[in-house]
Amino acid sequence: MGQLQKIFSVRDFPNFETDMSTANALKKLLEQQILILDGAMGTMIQRYKLEEADYRGERFKDWHLDVKGNNDLLSITQPQIIKEIHKQYLDAGANIIETNTFSSQVISMADYEMQELSYELNYESAKIAKQAIAEHCAEHNQSAENYFVAGAIGPMNRTLSLSPDVNQPGYRAVTFDQVADAYYEQIKGLVAGGADILLVETIFDTLNAKAAIYAINKYFEENGLSKEEQLPVMISGTITDASGRTLSGQVLEAFYISVMHANPISIGLNCALGAQQMRPHIEELAGIAACYVSAYPNAGLPNAMGEYDETPEETATIVGEFAENGWLNIVGGCCGTTPDHIRAISDAMKSKSNRKLPEIIENI
Repeated sequence: MGQLQKIFSVRDFPNFETDMSTANALKKLLEQQILILDGAMGTMIQRYKLEEADYRGERFKDWHLDVKGNNDLLSITQPQIIKEIHKQYLDAGANIIETNTFSSQVISMADYEMQELSYELNYESAKIAKQAIAEHCAEHNQSAENYFVAGAIGPMNRTLSLSPDVNQPGYRAVTFDQVADAYYEQIKGLVAGGADILLVETIFDTLNAKAAIYAINKYFEENGLSKEEQLPVMISGTITDASGRTLSGQVLEAFYISVMHANPISIGLNCALGAQQMRPHIEELAGIAACYVSAYPNAGLPNAMGEYDETPEETATIVGEFAENGWLNIVGGCCGTTPDHIRAISDAMKSKSNRKLPEIIENI
C-alpha cells in the first residue's frame, strides 16, 4: 500500500496558534522583515573600564568576596550603564534587546555567594530593558509595539552531560532538578520584570537546555497560562568548533530535534564562531527548521589577545549573504560586536528579504 502525504503549514503547529498580543506582534514582524537582535553586552561593559568599587556600588561595598566581573550585578549597582547600552543598540536599529541576565541564576551566582539575588537581578534587568525601549520610543516618537525584550537565559557554569572530573566520567556537579529549579527562579523574575520573550541561548549542553525548557513549561503550567498567554520562546545553540557539534556532542540536526518539543518561535546559533565559520551551519538549520531562524555570531574569531578584530562592515557583509540566500529571520551579534556592528547589520538587512517558513510534508 503506497504512502499518503499530508501537507501542513507551520501555522498548524501549537506555537502558531497563540493570539497573545506580544507573540502576534512578533510573528507579524517576522513575516514581513528580518528582525535585528542586539549585540554583546559584555563587550560594551568593558568599555566603561569599571573597577571593583563600581561593581560593588553602595549596597555591596562591604561584600566579603570580590565581585568585579559579575556583569549581571550591574543591573542593581549601575543600572544607568545597562540602560545606556540598551539604548545604544536600539539607536543602532535593534528590534529585540536582551536582558543583562546571562548568568542570573542561583548556580552561577554561587560563585559570588549571591544566590539570593537571582530573582531581583532578573526582575531589575527586565525592567531596565523595558525602560530603555520606552525612553527610546519617546525620544524618537515611535510606537513600542515593534520592540521586544528577550529575557536572556544562559547555559550556566555547570553541565548536566559532562563530568568535571576526568577520573569519574559518571560524576555530575549538579542534578537536573537543581538546574531546572535555578532556571525556574530566573524565569519568574524575567516575567515579573516585563520580558516579552524567553531566550534560551548559547546552548552547549542540550540537557541544560532541556532543563530550561522544562522550567519554562512548569512556570506556564503552574501559573495557569493558556497558549494565548504564554511568552514566545527563542532557542539558540552553540557549535563549538569545526566538528559541527555542540560541546555535549550533538550534530546540529540532533540538537534541533532535541529541543523542538518546546515549540520555539525561532531556533538559531550564536557565540563560539564568527559569521564566516557559522555559514554552513546556518545554511543547514535554514533547511530543516520548521520555525524562524536566528543567527548572532561573534565578530570573527578572537585574536591572540582574546579580542575581536572583525569590522562592522565585514560582519554585515557576511550575514548579508546569509539573508540573500534566504536563511535568516533574526540576526544580531554576540561576543565582540558593538552598536556599530548592529547598525551595519541593520542597514544591510533593509534591502534583504526574510526567510519564508517552509511547508512540512508528513508521511501518513
